[in-house]
Amino acid sequence: MRKSAMRRLVAPLSFMAAAALVVTGCAASGGEGTGSADAKDSVSYALPAGTGPNWILPISSPDTMATHNSAIKATMWPRLFEYNGTSGKMEWDQKASAAKSYKFSDDNLSVTITLNDLNWSDGEPVTSRDVEFWYNLVRFNAEKTGGYSAGRIPDNITAFEIVDDKNFTLTFDKVYNEEFLLANQLSLVYPMPQHAWDKTSADGEIGDFDRDSATAVEVFDYLFAEAKDMKTYATNELWKTVSGPYTVKSWSDSGEVVLTANKEYTGEDKPSIAEVTFLPFTSADAEMNAVRSGEVDYGYVTSAQLTNEQQFTDLGYKVEPWAGWSITYMPYNFANPDKGAFYKQLYVRQALQHAVDQETISEVVWHGAATPDYGPVPQTQDSAYLSDEQKNNPYPFDQEKAEELFSNHGWTKNSDGIFECTTPGVGDAACGDGIAAGTKAEIVVTTQNGSQETDNMMAEIQSSLAKVGVAMTIDAKPLDSVLTEAQSCKAEGSTTCSWELVFFGTAGSWYFPAYPTGERVFAKDTKWNAGQYDNPEAEELINQMTASTDSEIAQKYSALLATDLPVMWMPNPVYQVSVIKDGLDIAHQDPGASFFPQRWSWTK
Repeated sequence: MRKSAMRRLVAPLSFMAAAALVVTGCAASGGEGTGSADAKDSVSYALPAGTGPNWILPISSPDTMATHNSAIKATMWPRLFEYNGTSGKMEWDQKASAAKSYKFSDDNLSVTITLNDLNWSDGEPVTSRDVEFWYNLVRFNAEKTGGYSAGRIPDNITAFEIVDDKNFTLTFDKVYNEEFLLANQLSLVYPMPQHAWDKTSADGEIGDFDRDSATAVEVFDYLFAEAKDMKTYATNELWKTVSGPYTVKSWSDSGEVVLTANKEYTGEDKPSIAEVTFLPFTSADAEMNAVRSGEVDYGYVTSAQLTNEQQFTDLGYKVEPWAGWSITYMPYNFANPDKGAFYKQLYVRQALQHAVDQETISEVVWHGAATPDYGPVPQTQDSAYLSDEQKNNPYPFDQEKAEELFSNHGWTKNSDGIFECTTPGVGDAACGDGIAAGTKAEIVVTTQNGSQETDNMMAEIQSSLAKVGVAMTIDAKPLDSVLTEAQSCKAEGSTTCSWELVFFGTAGSWYFPAYPTGERVFAKDTKWNAGQYDNPEAEELINQMTASTDSEIAQKYSALLATDLPVMWMPNPVYQVSVIKDGLDIAHQDPGASFFPQRWSWTK
């Protein structure tokens, strides 16, 4: 999804104008909602089609990092530092954070953090020990955690010192950009109830097991095993110990989640809505049918239906596009044992990128609810991080150029009109290292299902590539399956790495913290560098961005990845085109894709 390195994260965000979007209706079967304008103590919220919350533990696995998982968890276990852009600026949200204040040392090598006066739901206070518990579990199990990037948190913390119950000091391995530490690193930390969770089995005793590397692994594995059992989320005593404004009332295998207000919550972010139901749907049509039936209080419509907004306003909804601080892309699998060599050729990636007509897809397929995306920095608005190369699109739609790139590198079209490698080997006019004679220009895209826009976009790209001489196969799966497949090459103990390209960006592929660095996406050893992109120059620029406030470094990074194509850049859609029942005040929609149901309220 999210600002100014070193303008204290206050660069303004621009939101897509609602006036540019007009909406129509649709039909299909829907799920059951529980909220309505007549039930003032509850709200029903529609989840993206084909998805459902499937993880509760504040520490994520690599394949459970969907934005709705993160947003729901944060209502129960507030992050140390919560950031959002609901004010129009990406900034620290102290009210929703576990941290109350912070102070960096004079040499900027350490920071002392003071916690807010929060209690766990069993009456115990949230303490510095609870933050250390998270830190210990992650540092001794880093490779198993989602979003881990080697050398970053927790690796860059050299000392964790508990000053007292509400104050602790973190010492770092070197001086970092303060905004990077707060917005990109410490925003990943969740205080977790050490007094209730620090055990190695369900009937085990509580101890300081997290402080020993061997037993910390046992605690971690135990918690992860419990978190895999969704049907027990509402009954498992582990998950009843929360510090946030909500707790779980029910959680079904289908992904329907009901949160209820935490009566023991001691923070300032008190919930106005007593009960929030998150509804899963098999398709966008099914969800819109539920909207049209009035079963959803806060839902969405697809941009494919954007022709008549009045259909929804007549039903008592207001329509508000939800823009994101995000980028959208399809990773190439450079580690694929059969096709990795093909995707490692820059000319191949250039040819494929030239075949994607982002402007037309954004306007026609997404009906203006997407914007072209040419690089690694969010570009729905101008910023100091954007390079001219990224803004000006180094690979504009050009099928002739795409075809020329193949033919100039040793490829010849066969009788089916598909390019085959006829000049294997290395050299300017050859196919490239590792590509055998007779190799066909065939690609397989594993894409999330449940979205007509995504289906239409993939069909358009497939048609465009066919005209170039590249055969594209579309393999559509539920989002959770796509995310799992994207992590298959990096999963512990995995023996499969067969995917070629994956798309999980119907609502945007990657939502950034306030400072849009790439250490969690494009750094060599990060979990979400799914295709295992490896570029030392990019690595160096990413490292420099974490330490310096110089925006020129970010621009060099933007230019490099816009031209080197670690992924196929795709149109970046809004998170969703929301429909919100009249009388439901949700304040603003966070471009970071978080939602804060505790701040929703019925005004009539």
